[in-house]
Amino acid sequence: MMKNVYSVSQVNRYIKNMFSQDFLLNKLYVKGEISNCKYHTSGHIYFTIKDEKGTINVIMFSGNARSLTFRMQEGQNVIVLGNVDVYEKSGQYQLYAKEVVLDGEGVLYQRFHQLKQELLEMGMFDACYKKPIPGYVKRVGIVTASTGAAIQDIINISHRRNPFVQLYLYPVLVQGEGAADSIVHGISEIQRVNPDVIIVGRGGGSIEDLWAFNEEKVAHAIFQCPIPIISAVGHETDTTIADYVADLRAPTPSAAAELAVFDIEQFQEQLRQYENSLLLGMKRLLTEKSNQLLARKLQLEKLSPMSQLQQKRQQVMEYEDALTVAIKERMEQYRHRVSLLANTLDGLSPLKKLGEGFSYVEDQEGCAISSLRQVEVGQMLCVHVADGDLFAQVKEKRERKTDGKEH
Repeated sequence: MMKNVYSVSQVNRYIKNMFSQDFLLNKLYVKGEISNCKYHTSGHIYFTIKDEKGTINVIMFSGNARSLTFRMQEGQNVIVLGNVDVYEKSGQYQLYAKEVVLDGEGVLYQRFHQLKQELLEMGMFDACYKKPIPGYVKRVGIVTASTGAAIQDIINISHRRNPFVQLYLYPVLVQGEGAADSIVHGISEIQRVNPDVIIVGRGGGSIEDLWAFNEEKVAHAIFQCPIPIISAVGHETDTTIADYVADLRAPTPSAAAELAVFDIEQFQEQLRQYENSLLLGMKRLLTEKSNQLLARKLQLEKLSPMSQLQQKRQQVMEYEDALTVAIKERMEQYRHRVSLLANTLDGLSPLKKLGEGFSYVEDQEGCAISSLRQVEVGQMLCVHVADGDLFAQVKEKRERKTDGKEH
């Protein structure tokens, strides 16, 4: 009779428990070459790492895979941090990766990203702490090696752009042992000359060559410097911690010089443009004010007593002319009316009537006789005719009736 018979799942679970209780297997670094790497649509990564004598399957879940700083490819040498465990369903053990870094440079990259994350959380990269770079500097402090292409590029570009800007170099070690301390000391000492801006950097190189600019002490020295700092480390594709902390990052030392030193020719051209603009503005303003002054002068002349007197004289002359015309018109009207009245009066003139054969009779007292009742028979009357007077005595009165017959 067989004793102690276990199921497959029991055995797998037992082995799994053994793996989970082993401290070494719960956190270990495994070094090897990547093969059979597959990125799943879920975000998980499945691959194998191997060396000359063996292989081990690795899985990296999507949550951890998002922290990768590179894309894994066949043949890459990597260091995997994780734990070894048993997948009970298949009874196979595999490495569950939490972090993957490239071997060699990969360790430095890992340190770089860890420090970057720490400083980011401290707020040292925040834009609110970035000091503005002065537009027109007079003194530029430079913290870099005294020899090499970086300092020569900075000098050449600065002198080409503005030969009047003063450059102060504090030579430091930019790689190797003691480089970080040298850079920190250089940043502190260059402040003594009170530059307007400081350029900190070096030429290109490998990550090991540039590592001094990834040290935390250098980052703190740059962050705490009261003078604006431009970082100029490596080539355009190189990025260091110093670049994130600095007030401004330049892709190259030459670019740093262009950012720090203003172009004197461009500045002078800008001044000429400002001068022309100012002259044109002043000319327009003077013309405008001159026109306003002329308008005010004309207005003042118009309101002056002499001008007012002249206007009144002009008005009097106009009134005089109008009155003369009106008088002439009125006299012409009266003349015409008098002519009409004269004609009418002429038609009514007794003399004219006398000339036409009529006569005018008066009594001795000069009263006009117009009726028989005014005279008596035997009375003397004066008869006026056209060419003289006749004196007559009334012999007889004969009354004329309305029917025309005499009585």
